Amino acid sequence: MLKTQPPRSSLSIVRLVTAFIAGASTALSFAPYEIWAIFPLALSFALWQSHTLTAKQSLYYWLSFGFGCFAIGISWVHVSIDTFGGMPIFVSITLMAILALYLAIYPAIAGYLLSKLSRTSKHTLNPYLTYLGLFPALWVLTEWLRGWVLTGFPWIWAGYSQTLGPLSEFASFIGALGLSFVVALVAGSLMLLTQKRVFPVLIILPILALSAWAAPQLNPISASGKTVKVALVQGNIPQSMKWEPDALWPTMLKYMDLTREQFDDAFSVDIVIWPEAAIPAPEAMVEDFLLNANQVANMNNTAIITGIISHQQKDFYNSLIVLGNHHQKQQQSADYIAGGTNEFKKHHLLPIGEFVPLGDLLRPIAPFFNLPMSSFQRGDYTQPNLMALGYHVAPAICYEIAFPEQVRASVTNDTDMLLTVSNDAWFGASNGPLQHMEIAQMRAIEMGKPLLRGTNNGITAVVNPHGRITDAIPQFETGVLVTNVALYQGETWFRKIGQFPLLILCGLLVLLGVRNVLRK
Repeated sequence: MLKTQPPRSSLSIVRLVTAFIAGASTALSFAPYEIWAIFPLALSFALWQSHTLTAKQSLYYWLSFGFGCFAIGISWVHVSIDTFGGMPIFVSITLMAILALYLAIYPAIAGYLLSKLSRTSKHTLNPYLTYLGLFPALWVLTEWLRGWVLTGFPWIWAGYSQTLGPLSEFASFIGALGLSFVVALVAGSLMLLTQKRVFPVLIILPILALSAWAAPQLNPISASGKTVKVALVQGNIPQSMKWEPDALWPTMLKYMDLTREQFDDAFSVDIVIWPEAAIPAPEAMVEDFLLNANQVANMNNTAIITGIISHQQKDFYNSLIVLGNHHQKQQQSADYIAGGTNEFKKHHLLPIGEFVPLGDLLRPIAPFFNLPMSSFQRGDYTQPNLMALGYHVAPAICYEIAFPEQVRASVTNDTDMLLTVSNDAWFGASNGPLQHMEIAQMRAIEMGKPLLRGTNNGITAVVNPHGRITDAIPQFETGVLVTNVALYQGETWFRKIGQFPLLILCGLLVLLGVRNVLRK
């Protein structure tokens, strides 16, 4: 017996506009607003509006939804293009629109395949399988693709909307993408409620509530009883000055002076963190300064981890190096050696900002394609942890913190804490730095490790393994955050299994839709 299909409806301008508005509303789910319930509600509304459309109509509908999501959700990208890109306002807005339109392709693919795989001329997939299986699977797979294709842009995944929500602890088991699945599952159950199918809501929502309560109890991490005293230095160097040759020594001396203030014979800090490119010059140009900083750290039984431009022959890298004590807290006589082994070279470079695809063609077009630090080489995907006073630190520079599997690859059984450094001054007072902080908080939950975040002008903060900020410095202020960071032991389930099981599950659920299409 054939299942009846819902009556088709037309795709009007009004429907496309409401799709855009629904997508735009999801920006309120992310930092700084953190209204976590909006994302599943917006998704369920979009499902309700599009469930009677053809596959082609669904493609355009979800393209409009996605365009609203990214045009508003990552509108902060325009600050960098407009302020530092050297382009007219019309051109910068056009580039921003093109980026948002490209990113909107991924939810459009999810919407198109949902319609195509769930309804054929002969068969309609069971609504429960459609909205509780196929839709969450398609949403997760397209988000994963967006985080991989063309080096990836995994910003504002649906799961990040839950960073400070009641479901956040799930990330220690299933990660941010797993939370995206849960968000889409809730949206699907609300969609079924509009069809007077109340069973999913009555079952799924209580189970989620119970699981949200149980997740912290089942999380296998626990405090080790050990602490490390850290100082995170926020130099607050204006982006307009950062790469000026005349500002090099004043910048370095500012970081050194702020650091010296923290040294005390009785209560000296263990580890000092300077942000990404705190030393905005190649090592060879500042060797005298590094020798002095290394000696200061040695004399004070301290390690300084700083961002710098390292180089090997003609290749330059966005790097982190360790000055002073590497393996234990004691005065050392060893001098700083350029190109040492206790160094991390950034692997996941930011397109345009750190490398320019087709650079020979694009660089002459506009200053936007010739920004400072836009000619780097990649470091290895997996690198040893940095060693500072014997502590194992798993680093990620700026953009890298948005890639959960890369961070996971850096964490070992010996890792004591995560470290991410950044320079978000490119994005001014926009939401960009706040969303970046939110993403870093999710990595702390996934890995079950405390996270240190050092930045040029904010947000500089310490995050506990539950994703909560325990200490922070206000944005756009010069200061030093000194705090004792509690260390943890144990290994989260996400650290053990990663995203692979979730992606396999989603692939199998999509096969149900493929089977529906192939049925005779």
